[in-house]
Amino acid sequence: MDNNEICRMTTIEMAQAIRARKISPVEVMDAVLRRIKELNPRVNAFCTLVAEDARKQAVQAEASVMKRDKLGPLHGVPVSIKDLFFTKGIRTTGGSKIFEDFVPQENDIAVERLAAAGAIVIGKTNTSEFGWMALTDNRLFGPTHNPWNLELTPGGSSGGAAAVVALGMGPLAIGSDGGGSIRVPASFCGVFGFKPSFGRVPRGPGFPGWEMVAHTGPITRTVRDAALAMEIIAGKDDIDCFSLPETNLSYLSALTGDLKGLKIAWSPDLGYTVADPQVLKITEKAVKTFTSLGASVESITPALNSPEHAFSTHVGVQLATLLHDKLDEYREQIDPLLAIFIDMSKDKSARGYVAEWWQLLEYRRKINTIFNKYDLLLTPTVSVPPFKLGCYGPREIAGKKVSPLAWMAFTYPFNVTGQPAASVPCGWTEDNLPVGLQIVGRRFDDATVLKASAAFEKASPWADKYPPLF
Repeated sequence: MDNNEICRMTTIEMAQAIRARKISPVEVMDAVLRRIKELNPRVNAFCTLVAEDARKQAVQAEASVMKRDKLGPLHGVPVSIKDLFFTKGIRTTGGSKIFEDFVPQENDIAVERLAAAGAIVIGKTNTSEFGWMALTDNRLFGPTHNPWNLELTPGGSSGGAAAVVALGMGPLAIGSDGGGSIRVPASFCGVFGFKPSFGRVPRGPGFPGWEMVAHTGPITRTVRDAALAMEIIAGKDDIDCFSLPETNLSYLSALTGDLKGLKIAWSPDLGYTVADPQVLKITEKAVKTFTSLGASVESITPALNSPEHAFSTHVGVQLATLLHDKLDEYREQIDPLLAIFIDMSKDKSARGYVAEWWQLLEYRRKINTIFNKYDLLLTPTVSVPPFKLGCYGPREIAGKKVSPLAWMAFTYPFNVTGQPAASVPCGWTEDNLPVGLQIVGRRFDDATVLKASAAFEKASPWADKYPPLF
């Protein structure tokens, strides 16, 4: 089997081939590391690579296969971890020069669970500084490039993770999502991204910040791969006081069945935002697929107001709490807009902060009224196609002046509500740039989101479409 064939394998195909001794963990690792050596200098998806250690683990994994030891579900499969997650013995910077040489002595819970399942960490993927923006750029490692056009952003802040999967530099990447950071890069890179319900995958230990809005989840080429990852990383852990109770849900089993009887809402604007005409055309066409799958689909315009200011305040106060005492020493090394964001947020009064939080709670209440009637909500994932590197986001969409976060207005609201949401590739623009459709479920109903994603994937497959760079 040649390198291209190996690098095109899904997570499940790779794990099954290793278990059946059709391919060895060493062959897999060599192929993936060759691909990384070839492509990473062009896209800058990995910021830290542990090739030597990964090869040693692959040799050990191969010995276990030959001895017919009991193998975990990801035995010998290479995985990448976003650079916001603690990885024992592997440099973890948070994309910041403040922690340029920091090496944790413990793993994040998800990382620990992946290792126990036999996965091999091959490196850390690039992010924005502390994940503060939905792009992937920082002063320590520089920008990650979009695999479909190197002059464009892959989105973020899990942009490195999405680029890795899009280019076959590993079939499974773990990202975090505090405002769209899994779904935005999944949309921009043409892969599948899943943000589980808040607390479904426990978090920590790690950098503080993003409390009450951050979710850990997989970025993969297929929905089945993401479901397998959820089988491993989901589940209660009291280290995280927000982790959800066990459900005994089989995420893979949840993918079966049709969508008959489901009531689905489609909103092209959430009642307060706007999308690029090309994005709307592609996503509206994709929505019709759900009707053909037996679901009932209605277009809605919710009576909602944008939670942008309240959301920005919530995130800003947390980042300011983390970093305000480091500004004097590190100001010239921190992203300049992040420094301004911290300055704007550090003196927010407790009363003002609580008032904004109440606004977010009211937004949650109003969103929940939609799900009293509908099982799922569909929206564009991102309001625009991928845009130029170095841009913090367009300030004009469809001929209208917009606010700073309007281009990602469909994603961060569902961090506020804690609902499960996925981005599925649903089409490509005239410039051959991917566009994602967002599928949002009721709170805690991760199974229906994955089921709908799998049904759409079967009807409109995307896994065999690769960037030209591949």
